[in-house]
Amino acid sequence: MPTPKTYKTEAIVLKHIDLGEADRIITLYTPNLGKIRAVAKGVRRAKSRLGGHVEPLTNCSLMLSRGRNLEIVSQGQIIESFLSIRNDLQRTAQALYLIELTDAFTSERVENYPVYRLLIDSLHLLSRVPNVELLFRFFELQLLEHMGYRPQLYECLNCKVPLAPVENYFSASGGGVLCPNCAHTEPLVHPLSVDALKVMRLMQRGDYSVASRLRLNSGLSLELERAIKGYVRYLLERDVKSARFLDRLKKDAAEMGVA
Repeated sequence: MPTPKTYKTEAIVLKHIDLGEADRIITLYTPNLGKIRAVAKGVRRAKSRLGGHVEPLTNCSLMLSRGRNLEIVSQGQIIESFLSIRNDLQRTAQALYLIELTDAFTSERVENYPVYRLLIDSLHLLSRVPNVELLFRFFELQLLEHMGYRPQLYECLNCKVPLAPVENYFSASGGGVLCPNCAHTEPLVHPLSVDALKVMRLMQRGDYSVASRLRLNSGLSLELERAIKGYVRYLLERDVKSARFLDRLKKDAAEMGVA
């Protein structure tokens, strides 16, 4: 069914770029249309009624009109501005990581409601979870799931034999795990402990209320980060900019002795 000429949609603002002297092109992720781009005319003027309604990291309700190439924003209302995140530099950087990953993996005009739900639920969790790294790994695995990049965690990529509870090997290029006998079949692999594989399987099932009960030591947390973020990097063929900024924040905090 074609989208009407003027329509209303909920959206999360992913990013914007300036256009001309007063306009902006905003990138939105919506429940039913996927990712779309729209022009917010005059939004950079001091008296603009749209103003903060279309800032990145905002959940809003927008009235859009179909244009030749881009939609045009005619009205906007904030649903959730995530102030508790915006008022904290580190939390803001963490939220931008989730938003950048969503933008990087999605294409325009491809509906994917589970991705929208994952993003908005994760942003709500971000302001109150004690272990953000656990949320990141859950988000990454679930995003990969919804985008068709589910890593194989139950049988060897090469010989197809169910993985034994021993140290196996994760291959980003293969998109999953190799048994010890087949580790040589991919050019670059990393050891994956029994505990790391168990945690990844649990997160892959998609129940954060269960995954959130996990208590990971620093070694296991780093192992999961290396495997999952390495797979993300391989698929995108680049580093995620906000991840580099987060790494700098963590390094600065460690040097100052802040937990």
